Amino acid sequence: MTLMSPLDSAFLLLESREHPMHVGGLSLFRPSGAEPRSARQLHDELVSGTDQLTSLFRRRPARSLASFSALQWDLDDDVDIDYHVRLLSLPTPGRVRELLELVSMLHGSLLDRHRPLWEVYVIDGLADGRIALYTKTHHALMDGVSAVRTWQRVLSADPDARDCVPPWRSPRRRPDAGPATLLRRSAEAVRMAGRIGTAVPELLSGAYEIARDYPEPRPFRAPHTMFNVAITGARRFAAQSWPLPRLRAVGARTGATVNDVVLAMCAGALRRYLLAEQALPAEPLIAMVPISLRGTTESGAGEGNSVGAALCDLATDEPDPAERLARIHSSMARTKNTMSRLTPLQILGLSAINVAGLASAALPVRLPAPAPPFNIVISNVPGAAEPRYWNGLRLEAAYPASIPLDGQAVNITTISSGGAMHFGIVGCRRSVPHLQRLLTGLDESLAELE
Repeated sequence: MTLMSPLDSAFLLLESREHPMHVGGLSLFRPSGAEPRSARQLHDELVSGTDQLTSLFRRRPARSLASFSALQWDLDDDVDIDYHVRLLSLPTPGRVRELLELVSMLHGSLLDRHRPLWEVYVIDGLADGRIALYTKTHHALMDGVSAVRTWQRVLSADPDARDCVPPWRSPRRRPDAGPATLLRRSAEAVRMAGRIGTAVPELLSGAYEIARDYPEPRPFRAPHTMFNVAITGARRFAAQSWPLPRLRAVGARTGATVNDVVLAMCAGALRRYLLAEQALPAEPLIAMVPISLRGTTESGAGEGNSVGAALCDLATDEPDPAERLARIHSSMARTKNTMSRLTPLQILGLSAINVAGLASAALPVRLPAPAPPFNIVISNVPGAAEPRYWNGLRLEAAYPASIPLDGQAVNITTISSGGAMHFGIVGCRRSVPHLQRLLTGLDESLAELE
């Protein structure tokens, strides 16, 4: 058995039927050459080599009576690969609409904790000949950045390559060292306690710096909106792509980053949506923006979670798009300036303050809160800039599907990949009507910024 980090275990502890805690993604592939490629072939390639599963994809919460399931990982030595990788087909007429409905249903179901916490669905039947691949992985196993890197690293930049293997396959699997003894588990627990013990002084050393110069906006000062309500487990999923050069051109003319432009597009879309629902608050919406603490040169997928949480003023009270973008840029610059003076551990301490209100979902009773900690989570995950291929299939789009949280009925996540910015929006099916309108709002907001 392997001990979980406190952050990884938190994602298991926070999970309930109303709050599935997995990240997902919808990828669309098209044959890149003259040779025909089918969904069945892709499925067969993914399920081959079942005796070579890496330890990461064999992890499941421990079930021993002597352990706590949300504190330790166990390794499954008999993974049923046909359960984890499935082949589905869309109903006629096979439009993107039917695909998004299917992904909405799949994304709302819980992962089986008696098995390794991941699933893959190869989806056939799109009328335009493309093949869809929907994946979901529990957030306790890996965060969004590592999930994207896990898949990107097994794709090839060569359209003629035919040696791609799924991320759970290892060319060489070292034999297990045998069942963990009590002595080994105790030693690991001591090492974990030591790491926590050395981290506490560092966290405390940054507390004064954080308190003295805490960046605006601050948590629990966001206005209440129609998104900040209790949610159910049912989901809606919407997705669309925009050319990345359009976003870069806006940033170049205004001095903003691409991430600032993404946030401004989202702010404009949210403002339009809430105006149409006659529910726009007078105060600006506040977004929680995940910040990856992984190095940009880090190779491989990475395990567990290494992510901080920044807050951003979305300026949704500002009707002028240029002023809105300027305020967003200024808000993110203040946060980055504060975080640049902190260590990764201190950033985690700051992030814990920003997201502390979300822990109320795990409590047996609902406590009244004066205001939401923030209104929405908006995340931007970098992907590969050049085209990517899988054994004769070209990756055309990669849409992320993330996690709506309790009191946070909408999540917007983007991936920049292959010269486009791919937006994936996930919302609570009951609380967020007409989710598709947000896509229209994003398109209008980008045109408005241009």
